[in-house]
Amino acid sequence: MRRALVFLSLMLPVIGSAGCDRGQHPERVNKMAPQFSISDGSQSADLSQLRGKVVLLNFWASWCAPCIEELPSLMELHRRMPQVAIVTISMDEDADAYRRFIAKNHIDLLTVRDPSQKIQTMYGTVQIPETYVIDRQGMLRRKFVSAQNWTSPEIMEYLSKL
Repeated sequence: MRRALVFLSLMLPVIGSAGCDRGQHPERVNKMAPQFSISDGSQSADLSQLRGKVVLLNFWASWCAPCIEELPSLMELHRRMPQVAIVTISMDEDADAYRRFIAKNHIDLLTVRDPSQKIQTMYGTVQIPETYVIDRQGMLRRKFVSAQNWTSPEIMEYLSKL
């Protein structure tokens, strides 16, 4: 028992530090967001074309339960704050299943399928959903990990101040 406690006391700082980049202040915060341009044949997104707008860059998949959980509030945020550009990048591999999901759920956000996960890799995303807030100048300001209520007063106030 004592060995286990000693082991845990030594390992907790190591384990905790490994996840530091997954929080609200990842290593890239206050640096330029990685530039990307992507097209899946039906939709396309180019971060450089969104300069001058606050951008929410959301990584998701149609088979991801937490991703699906946050989609209604993300779409509501889009309705309430149309000045915020919301770009969702799906890692769905099955193009037909992805298109059916988009149609069935009336997803009215700009969503582009990236089965290669190229953009996800550029941003260091290892778990979905993850969302990055990029300011009007193209600087990465915040990273949200896991499903969020995008219409919460705190998030809406934060976005309106950018």
